[in-house]
Amino acid sequence: MHDSPEPSGSAAPLLIACALGIEKLALRSGDRSGARGQVTVLRTGMGPDNAERALLGALAGGPLRDAAVVASGFCAGLAPGMHPGDLVVADETRGAAGATVCTSTELLVKAVARAVPGRTVHTGPLTGSDHVVRGHERAELRATGAIAVDMESAATLRSALSAGPRPVAAVRVVVDAPEHELVRIGTVRGGISAFRVLRAVLPAFYEWHRSLLLPRR
Repeated sequence: MHDSPEPSGSAAPLLIACALGIEKLALRSGDRSGARGQVTVLRTGMGPDNAERALLGALAGGPLRDAAVVASGFCAGLAPGMHPGDLVVADETRGAAGATVCTSTELLVKAVARAVPGRTVHTGPLTGSDHVVRGHERAELRATGAIAVDMESAATLRSALSAGPRPVAAVRVVVDAPEHELVRIGTVRGGISAFRVLRAVLPAFYEWHRSLLLPRR
C-alpha cells in the first residue's frame, strides 16, 4: 500500500480515466491552463473488467502510483427529467464489490457548476453495470437510489483505492436518459452537446485537484 499524498508545494499527479476514444478526445482537448502537476488521460476501454485492468496497470508503479483519480465520460441518467448534457457528480460509486465514497464531493459540485454554467448538476450515487442499461432495468436501478449508471466508474474507483489510498471522484455527462434513450452506444458520437460539456468540465477537475493541496483544518 502506498501512503496517501500529503498537501505540499507540488501536486501528486492527476489521472482522469475514461472508456471511449471520443471521451478521451474531449478530455484531452479541454482547457488545461489550471492544471497543477502531471495530468494523464487514460482510455481504459469499455466495461468494468477493462477499467480494473487499466487502472491497476497505470497505478502499479512509476510516476502515477500516488495519483488522484477521476472517473469521467458519459453515462445514462436514471431519474425522470434528466436531459443529455446534464452532469452527474457522484457522492459514491456502487458496484458488485460494494460502494466507494468519493472525495470532496461538495467542492467538486461547486467547481463543476462554475465550469459549465447553465447546466444542471445532479449529485448522488452512481451505479455500475456490465452492459448498456435499457427499459425496465433503468427503473430497477433507480429504485435502489442511484441517479445514473455507467460501466466503468465503480470499477475504476475501487481499483484505484485497492492500489493505495488516494482521492477519488467520478463526474459524468448524461447522454442517455429515460425520455432520451440511445438506440446504440455508437450514437454517442453524434452527441455534440454532451461532447462540449465534457470538454468544458475539465477545469473543475483541476480545481478539485488543487484543493487537495490545501492544509487540512
